[in-house]
Amino acid sequence: MLSFQFFLTAFVVVIAPGTGVIYTLALGLGQGRRAAIWAALGCTVGILPHLAAAILGLAAVLHTSALLFNVVKFAGVAYLLWLAWGSLREGGALNIASERCAEAGWRVARRAALINILNPKLSIFFLALLPPFLSGNTATATNEMAILGLVFMAMTFAVFLLYGTFAALARQWILGSEVAMRWLSRSFAAIFAALAGRLALERA
Repeated sequence: MLSFQFFLTAFVVVIAPGTGVIYTLALGLGQGRRAAIWAALGCTVGILPHLAAAILGLAAVLHTSALLFNVVKFAGVAYLLWLAWGSLREGGALNIASERCAEAGWRVARRAALINILNPKLSIFFLALLPPFLSGNTATATNEMAILGLVFMAMTFAVFLLYGTFAALARQWILGSEVAMRWLSRSFAAIFAALAGRLALERA
């Protein structure tokens, strides 16, 4: 069950830059290490509904229901576009500025959790990822999927924390350059807009 192959597969998936990583980097650069920790925590918690859906078989329902899939998908698209706007708007959630008040941690985590919750592909991803690593004993399959999922979540938090810490350290280098901060904000806006476009093209 918890084999080297599983850890390697999970690590490759987790370390690949995705929406959660981009969000964590943006918070680390924009607000520092504390915000990055909350972002990593929120992204990790946002995995739970999809893990539960995969374990309970609801992911298959999402996969076969085009209407339900599209409702969640386009809610996610709208949310990513809102994050893109937040990168451009002065005082926006993801705008990088030298002087800004630190946000409450729960707000940072809530936004991060929604990034994953509103991505319908995650449920289908877990439905495909976990079963090959089960022992084959149907009596323990549910518990094994839960354990594998929790290990995946722990790895997600650890890797995202490293990304966020790196971004927080880099923050000190960019605070002195208005040009760098402005272009980073624009870059994050463009990335979130591109991710929204990619999500819009996803099919169940």
